[in-house]
Amino acid sequence: MSTSPRFRSTAVEQAEAVLVEQYPRLVRLAYLTLPDSLGRHGRVLLAHRAVQRALPRRGGAAGPGGPDGSGGALAEVRVRVLHGCLAPAGRTGAALARAGWPPVPPFVWGLRLWPPAGGIEEVARMLAGEPAPVRAAFVLHRVDGLPEETAARLLGAAGAPADAMARALALGVGETLLRELRRPEFDASVVSTRPTDLLRRRRQVRAGWAAAAALAVVAGALAVVGPARPHASRPVAVGVLDPARLERVPAQAWADTARIDFTAWPTRGGRTTDRALLGRALGAWSSASPPHAPAPPQPTPGPPAVGRATPGSNASGPHAVGRAGLGSAALVPAVVGRDAPGAADPGRAALGSAALIPAAVGRAGSGAGSLGSGGRPGVAPVAAVGGGVVVRAAPGVDTDPPRRAPQLLYAGDSDGRAVVLLLDGDRVVRYAEAVTGRGARELDFARTDEAGVTTAAALTLVRSPDGGRARYLLAPWIAAAGTRDLLRAGEDTKPLALAADGVTAPVEVPRSAGACAAWPALEVTSSARIVEKHSFVLADLGTLTPVHLTYTPLPDGPGAAAARQPREATGAAARAAWAATACRLPEMRGMRDGGVRAVNIWEFASSELPDGGGRAVWSCTRTSSWAGPGDVLVRLSPAAGPPQDVARAPDTAACGRFGQHLLAGTRWRSPAGRWYLLAAGSREVTGITASGAVRAEARGRTLAAPAGPEAAAVELTGRLASGGRVTALDGGGGGRD
Repeated sequence: MSTSPRFRSTAVEQAEAVLVEQYPRLVRLAYLTLPDSLGRHGRVLLAHRAVQRALPRRGGAAGPGGPDGSGGALAEVRVRVLHGCLAPAGRTGAALARAGWPPVPPFVWGLRLWPPAGGIEEVARMLAGEPAPVRAAFVLHRVDGLPEETAARLLGAAGAPADAMARALALGVGETLLRELRRPEFDASVVSTRPTDLLRRRRQVRAGWAAAAALAVVAGALAVVGPARPHASRPVAVGVLDPARLERVPAQAWADTARIDFTAWPTRGGRTTDRALLGRALGAWSSASPPHAPAPPQPTPGPPAVGRATPGSNASGPHAVGRAGLGSAALVPAVVGRDAPGAADPGRAALGSAALIPAAVGRAGSGAGSLGSGGRPGVAPVAAVGGGVVVRAAPGVDTDPPRRAPQLLYAGDSDGRAVVLLLDGDRVVRYAEAVTGRGARELDFARTDEAGVTTAAALTLVRSPDGGRARYLLAPWIAAAGTRDLLRAGEDTKPLALAADGVTAPVEVPRSAGACAAWPALEVTSSARIVEKHSFVLADLGTLTPVHLTYTPLPDGPGAAAARQPREATGAAARAAWAATACRLPEMRGMRDGGVRAVNIWEFASSELPDGGGRAVWSCTRTSSWAGPGDVLVRLSPAAGPPQDVARAPDTAACGRFGQHLLAGTRWRSPAGRWYLLAAGSREVTGITASGAVRAEARGRTLAAPAGPEAAAVELTGRLASGGRVTALDGGGGGRD
């Protein structure tokens, strides 16, 4: 008995509804089943073509089995998709498929398509060596989650061999990747685009029209080539830049999640429903050109540095000691990362040098801070784009448009500026424009990967025109905030007013020029719902994300701390340490690897100085970047007199979680006028040996040995409790165990 035309039509309509609803899953099945010899562009087109041609005809046969994969409309569509993907087998079928035969939609001309990085493309690479039926079985069973028997029936109906399921079960693919593919947010039908070979396309067009009349040749070439589009190669998914699709987080979401970072920030501000403002912000982002870094500056003469060579002597001051020692002068490059040309930073220059510093520097002036364009320290040079938008990006942060709808953190007016803050994965974007009148629009990008309670606690909302004051948007888990001067350890924290939406009152920020007379910082307190009695300090280094300041006390004595446990810089000892170090923060602005994430002062040893010099503390200040590596500065702080720089090293794990073993040394002149070699190691160092111009050995974590008045090569080696060895930090290969 046949089915009536009315029911046959209804079945086709049901199949169409299922195809539209399950389109991303069906495209994923088709893409992973098609042979990889077709190339990514061909597979994308054929995958969409196979799914769109899978609509059954009137009177088509019913699929095998029951619901969702074992019968019904979805099963029938799946079988037809598989049949269409398994058909282009062999050289002839593959050649016809690459040529777009048969000529059925979708058609794409002038663009190359491919899936975004990760996800489906990663699985495709893992399955590249397997036959198409095995790949299809893997997708049905492992990715779509169909039972083994159901998937086998569908494969059989599509003409796949009987052993396909057994071979698919033997494939090993990580469950983490499979879970990513199954997430509702993952859309396998989203593709990235790039133009084809423009020059070749131009030649082909001109050659084709050459056979026609001269007027047709000229008109055709102009019509096809058209004007250049500078941002045509920047992939933007359809609808991503629609203000209505921005992700918005409820106000109390942060209190009901174990993930406390920028993703828990609620949408705040008085203009969150202003589609015009949000549209301008997203439009500026879609047109943003990546800033271009200037050429690196040429090396300039600097102070004598010590790596593995022998730096020159200096009878008037102490000299550093490393793996090699003390002799000839060296050229120290003025390392300014990606800052603007000519904005040399003396502190950064030293951080980029080979390493051990010969003379006591004491407190550096704040005028040493390097400035990016527009008076913003620590950011890449600006690039103007269409519409008068000025783009600033922290080093290592791209300015590409988002691949999915970003999260709206804030939209509102502050101090005459309309500000929009957006979160896109591992970066935060700030858009600002004048509330009234005409003025420059700004777009700032900052890196925020693996941010947490402290590093996701604040964002710079707006700065005063002179750069001396700023307002911040604080995280929803911040219960109270205050300000304090890092240079005045004994002063109390002053309360800071907060608006209902988390915006602070104007706050003084450190000046980038002039004497270092004050260093304002934020001290904020977390809600008891997150951490009880938890306060921490944030410093403004001129970027979108304030820097978290911490302190690790000496490993012995009443303030001893366990390894790998930096403390918040709120106690008396931490305040004293930061009072002597805060003015060196300008040297740490705009690190090469993506900006500063946190700065920690680790007091790793203390020693009695010879000739009644008193007790000195050895410290290592580590500036950690968002990218992972950090720059370190080792200092010796005697009981009397200014601290003395001992060693510097760039891009190192030293003084961090994965660089806990440390040894450093320097030459020091006692109050009696005698020269000594001083060395100290971290908690696991049980002995120190000096060789070369000074030969000495000491048990324990410190060494003091007489040294001649002339600088000479000295090598330091420390013995660890585990039996290993560590060399002295010297900015080259030293400081490793």
